[in-house]
Amino acid sequence: MDIRIIPLNKTVTATTGSNLLDILRDNEIPISYSCLSGRCGTCRCKVIEGEVSGPPAADGRLARDGQYVLACQTVVESDCAIEVPEPDEVVNHPAKTLKGTVTVYEALSADVRRLRLKTNKPLEFSPGQYAHLTFRGLEGTRAYSMAGLAQDTELEFHIRLVPGGRVTSKLDETITPGSIVKVNGPLGASYLRRKHSGSMLCVATGTGLAPILSIVRGALESGMENPIHLIFGARTQDDLYGVNYLKTLAADFSNFDYSITLNHTNDLKNYTRGLVTDAIAEQFPDLSDWRIYLAGAPVMVEAATVACTSRGASIEHIYADAFYPSGV
Repeated sequence: MDIRIIPLNKTVTATTGSNLLDILRDNEIPISYSCLSGRCGTCRCKVIEGEVSGPPAADGRLARDGQYVLACQTVVESDCAIEVPEPDEVVNHPAKTLKGTVTVYEALSADVRRLRLKTNKPLEFSPGQYAHLTFRGLEGTRAYSMAGLAQDTELEFHIRLVPGGRVTSKLDETITPGSIVKVNGPLGASYLRRKHSGSMLCVATGTGLAPILSIVRGALESGMENPIHLIFGARTQDDLYGVNYLKTLAADFSNFDYSITLNHTNDLKNYTRGLVTDAIAEQFPDLSDWRIYLAGAPVMVEAATVACTSRGASIEHIYADAFYPSGV
């Protein structure tokens, strides 16, 4: 059978029933991948024509726009046309399981904690990706985004404590310097696209600021000159954190600016009132050819996606990894 690869305008042959990721790799088609088990979403691509079998790779915003699949979990059943990301967007960081030792566990706000880990081996990842953390003595594994860069000496995560959560509600009592945390990653497809030279919009709510900080730092510290705009949303001023760091970045890099919007407060001396979608509508009338990074609750990601696409953004250029509550 023939597999047509879009946008590379290349056709390869394969045996019916072959794994899609194997086909792509065997024919040297650039494709991102990591965990090889269908968890990370990194090898997501789109079936334009033909029959395949395997789990879908999209819900919400992407499900409305065609059949997305995970290449590592997909079997090709007929002649197909497969759309893969542009080659300059491909990253390959094989997933690893590492032992992390806690060096810092401290409050960033009333319900957000900074966790820093020194791992027994380096973890290579792209800005914006995440990892699964398993805390010794606590039941369950949780996904958290790296807030720093791979070249940092330690991994940093921002964790929101959820009252009654099976894991996070117990962290203050159990995590101290020297505690052991298992790290599995990197995972995720919402990573910095380094080849893009145009404007970037980053939108974060809550601890979604962690991967956005990683993306912003990754762009600025690598010398990217793109205009970078960040919208950070929270309920009240007490829910904010990291504002001083944002001020420092804006002072150090002329191509970066940010705004903060609060939706449950009357004290607006320094910030605007409303949702992040209101800020998008007010500040960015035309998002054509922008790259957009969203991080936060799924309902925000959905709403922000609509706000951006209605202003000309391509759904293919909006990046977000979905994090759904799991008894955190």
